[in-house]
Amino acid sequence: MAKFKGKSVRLNKPSRIRQGQAGYGRKKFQVYVSSGNRTKRVVFGDLNMRIKKSSPARRKSFRARHRCATAKDRTTARYWSCKMW
Repeated sequence: MAKFKGKSVRLNKPSRIRQGQAGYGRKKFQVYVSSGNRTKRVVFGDLNMRIKKSSPARRKSFRARHRCATAKDRTTARYWSCKMW
């Protein structure tokens, strides 16, 4: 657990952005990560796209397009998108 803007949040656990939260209607997921001594909110995921990771061809294409093999920085949307796929 960590503090982000005065509230206690769970680190490294992606969740959906619900109505009324900042980013609703723009991105699909959010995750709070620790960056040094700060807590950072990372939003990611296209609102209009469905995750179809059960199709091996789509999964392979997504991971190649986003260069998922090199995504190591936990404070980026790319890392978390690749992790979800």
